[in-house]
Amino acid sequence: MTQDLRSDEARMERLMRMGQSPRNRRELLRKTLWIGVWLVFLSSPVHDLASGNHTTAGTMAGSLGLAAFVGVYLTLVFRNMGRPLTGRFVGVLLVVLAALAALLCFTLGSSWTGLFVYVAVACGATLPLRLAYWAIPATAAEMLLVGLHVGEEEPRNLVLLVLLIGYAMTGVGQLVRTTVELRKARATVAQLAANEERLRMARDLHDLLGHSLSLITLKSELAGRMLPDHPDKAAQQVADIEQVSRQALVDVREAVTGYRRPRLAAELAGTQVALTAAGVTADVPAEPDLTDVPEESESALAWALREAVTNVVRHSGAGRCTVEVIRRQTLDGPMLELCVEDDGSGGSGKGPGNGLTGLTERLEKAGGTLEAGRVKHGFRLVARVPVDAAVDIGSGA
Repeated sequence: MTQDLRSDEARMERLMRMGQSPRNRRELLRKTLWIGVWLVFLSSPVHDLASGNHTTAGTMAGSLGLAAFVGVYLTLVFRNMGRPLTGRFVGVLLVVLAALAALLCFTLGSSWTGLFVYVAVACGATLPLRLAYWAIPATAAEMLLVGLHVGEEEPRNLVLLVLLIGYAMTGVGQLVRTTVELRKARATVAQLAANEERLRMARDLHDLLGHSLSLITLKSELAGRMLPDHPDKAAQQVADIEQVSRQALVDVREAVTGYRRPRLAAELAGTQVALTAAGVTADVPAEPDLTDVPEESESALAWALREAVTNVVRHSGAGRCTVEVIRRQTLDGPMLELCVEDDGSGGSGKGPGNGLTGLTERLEKAGGTLEAGRVKHGFRLVARVPVDAAVDIGSGA
């Protein structure tokens, strides 16, 4: 189910972004075609103009009125293009649209009552829910009165159609607004997460370097005072400064290594995106159980997953890839196992490359093992790292 949701999300990302202005001509053309398709329901007024039932002046006036109606409708539909329209201006355009629909029906006949469908669509798409709930029935009532006046044969069916389409558009409009709000919320969460990470790094650097730099400053001042009269004591202070500086350098390097250490959960999320983008059907677990897994072991598995996925995308030509993260009880103790299997060719087949060699060394340093080779229908990579045995047994008690 998770895979289906991710596939749907990737598919929607390739489509036009809902609730946002087009970013390029291709998206503008796609949106224009999507909206233009619905103008096919103007066939009845166009057929009425082309039938010759009206005078030349009436046909010209009807053509200009229809063009004005379509222009106002498209202005409402594309209201967020460029500089968005204000709410008051949208209301004025809706009144003009309804007035044009009534005027064209009164002057040209019952073939034009379908224009009220577009009025209901515009109301449902542009107005807030509370206003739309009143505006759509008002549009239907206006259409009923106009239809009875011009001799519409089945005005009640059109009333039902106006209500259904209008309220359906309120749902579409609400979906668009919700999507925009979710996009803004996601951006806000990402910004908050980045701010929190910067604060954490600032706290860590302060804790690491604050004491050391203060001590270096103090000992430097002492060495400066002792240097003329007590050179031996000054030399001892300089030696202490060197020791503190070296320890501070070690602490900073360890901290930077921790920041750069890959996480398995993040690599799994990136794996889904990378395989999907490469056209490979991916079966990737969502949240692995990393309880009692040392950071060094998790980092080694994350590197193994990154190397395996890179090989799948670049060299294998696979159409499907399966990733599994499972726990196994072995003779050497509890292990966390990562298995990446694809249905591709497995590369050139000229022996392990530098990536797998370096990966083997990294896993061995963490106490793990690596197995990689061709199987019956593709290529498989299995990486194992030990789990804290004492904690694992205790947690299972």
